[in-house]
Amino acid sequence: MLKRVFLGLFVAATIACSATPRIVDIDVPGSNNLKPEPRQAKVAKEIAELVSTVSYKRIQLNDSISNVIFNNYLKEMDANHSYFLASDIKEFEKYRKTFDDDLKAGDLSAAFFMFNTYQKRYNEKISYSLKQLNDKFDFTKNDTYTYDRSKLPWFKNQAESDNVWHNKVKYDYLNLKLAGQADSAIRNTLKKRYDNLLSQSNKINNQDAFQIFMTAFTNAVDPHTSYFNPANAANFNIDMARSLEGIGATLASENEFVTIKSVVPGGPADKSKQLKIDDKIIGVAQGNEDFVDVVGWRLDNAITLIRGKKGTTVRLKILSKDQDLSAKPKIVTMVREKIILEDQSVKKKVKTVVRDGKTYTYGIIEIPAFYADWAEMQKGNPNYKSTTRDVKYAIDSLKKAHIDGLIIDLRGNGGGSLTEAIDLTGLFIKKGPVVQVKDYRGKVEVDEDKDPSVLWDGPLAVMTDRFSASASEIFAGAIQDYGRGIIVGNTTYGKGTVQSAIAMKRIDSDFADKDDQINLTMAKFYRISGSSTQHKGVTPDIEFPTVFPADKYGESAEKSALPWDEIASSKYEKVANLNSVIAELKQKHDARMKTSKEYAYLLQDIAEFKKRDADVALPLNETALKKQRDELEDKNLKRENERRVSRGLPPITKKDEKTTKEDDVDFIQDETLNILTDFITNPQIAVKNRQF
Repeated sequence: MLKRVFLGLFVAATIACSATPRIVDIDVPGSNNLKPEPRQAKVAKEIAELVSTVSYKRIQLNDSISNVIFNNYLKEMDANHSYFLASDIKEFEKYRKTFDDDLKAGDLSAAFFMFNTYQKRYNEKISYSLKQLNDKFDFTKNDTYTYDRSKLPWFKNQAESDNVWHNKVKYDYLNLKLAGQADSAIRNTLKKRYDNLLSQSNKINNQDAFQIFMTAFTNAVDPHTSYFNPANAANFNIDMARSLEGIGATLASENEFVTIKSVVPGGPADKSKQLKIDDKIIGVAQGNEDFVDVVGWRLDNAITLIRGKKGTTVRLKILSKDQDLSAKPKIVTMVREKIILEDQSVKKKVKTVVRDGKTYTYGIIEIPAFYADWAEMQKGNPNYKSTTRDVKYAIDSLKKAHIDGLIIDLRGNGGGSLTEAIDLTGLFIKKGPVVQVKDYRGKVEVDEDKDPSVLWDGPLAVMTDRFSASASEIFAGAIQDYGRGIIVGNTTYGKGTVQSAIAMKRIDSDFADKDDQINLTMAKFYRISGSSTQHKGVTPDIEFPTVFPADKYGESAEKSALPWDEIASSKYEKVANLNSVIAELKQKHDARMKTSKEYAYLLQDIAEFKKRDADVALPLNETALKKQRDELEDKNLKRENERRVSRGLPPITKKDEKTTKEDDVDFIQDETLNILTDFITNPQIAVKNRQF
């Protein structure tokens, strides 16, 4: 998701007293009976105003949009048709064409009534599942469990719902039985699992309900306009900055306890040497203040207590994973620090290829996202963390290894900062345009790299897949348009829109104590050639078959997505015309693929994925399910051993642990190395100083 600095927008507050809600009593027995806050009504009204006036679409809220919001909302709550009854949907129908008026009036009563009904049905089914654990299951019958109900009708009555959920519990039981657990252990495991689900449901609050409804609303506008409640806004900004202030530990909620799942090397939790994986945090204190008991708390609320400003002190009450609440906890005192999330940042490695007796050395830089620590940048910190800065350090290091070529791996990179995409492109080209941006008023701005220096002028390849999106597409598209390098992999996601992050407190002083925000689509970006990446994405120069079809994955699968179009080209000078070279590279690639076992495996994977994608049910007959799994395991083991033998490694058996990371095969990356070697040895490319 792209994030631009939001400047110069002023939206007049148009808050007025809301009319009386259409549903005054929204209590639903069996739910938490959540009710909206007055502030949430204000937020809903303001966002309705924003999407109508300054979003790229500037849609008018009407019955047509209300219908989309209604369908989205049902999908957000119960996409698999596993909870609601047909009678519930019939009761909800009167709201299908009223959400537009509700949003403009700030009336959330219908939305909360629907959510409370959903929670009631959810709690009923989990409670029913717990009761089923008293039954004795017969696994000799040829029953099936339909796990994908998304295309089936809603349950016609409670009896049909109970029958499906009985089979769901039966499948959960059989799954553990096939894993070798005894009956008593299975029942105990499932009881804990279902009890935990009920416990988590009871912790749901009105912020959660509001978030789900607003997501249904913003997704009706376009797929990338998004509302974030304060907790989600904080996580979004941490994701963008790749840093946070805290103790440096990953936490999870397990059986009412906040548990430690990992620690960041070098962080306070790591340096304390007192915390272990699966330790339980039962109390949190700020400095010398009293402890707050966090047993049974929602995870996000506990995390809010544990995080805090750099330099402040936090004390934790800790129990080891085997201790219960009767044990004496140990007290761990830590000073919070700035934590850099290195595992989610740029990574580099070196690989070699031997061709005709000569060894070629390559640097590979994996970029998971286009991130930037905006807060530190605005403070004037010259060492703020960002994608471009991290890539600079990586390239400088790789140059010392005397690499012959460089691969930028953008697979799975969903985007991020537009500025970072522009700056990163500038590391590989002399100054010039990188992307064109057309705003909601139709004005086109050309964003350029103005720095004439080039950090890497040697052979370059960029790897993409179906989930390379947004900023990834800007970078890959610019490299392709300039002829600066070759693009290898799959056609990208096709997200050609720009979002501006607007803090709600900028709009109304009443929101000053909250940190929620809306990321509003206010522009589209275009390649310097004038083509939009919207829907179409970036097509690689050398393309591999993809496991993920465009009709189900990517922007083209989104009903509310903006259309593809194009504008005039920017004025730019190509580094090189690689058309004839790419044609030769493709011929050599195609020849290798004809005899490549890994390529054959990829085609098999695609066929297998299509088959599994069409399946919606699993057998509840123990013999049949075991046979199905054994056949799949044997097939995978055979393939793994064929790979290992071809690489000079000994075969493994079912009992062996899976191989080390060094044994893993990354076929697409390995073939990209071959393609880049073909590129380097091509007579048209081998010029002085490796420059184009």
